[in-house]
Amino acid sequence: MKRISAFTSLSEEQLRERLAEFKKELLKLNSQVASGANVQNPGKLKQIKKNIARALTLLNKKEVKQE
Repeated sequence: MKRISAFTSLSEEQLRERLAEFKKELLKLNSQVASGANVQNPGKLKQIKKNIARALTLLNKKEVKQE
């Protein structure tokens, strides 16, 4: 997922699931980098971090709207 528009159609529960998936993937990639293994796609690390930030931003916006 590249754009925030792909996240806006998701419900809050789906956003939380995606966020958990992204965090697991980030953990896996970080462990590969730390162990010195060659990462297949080094740009994916940055992309996952941005996707986590996008998901968190939308979750925060949805929580503010509910209050």
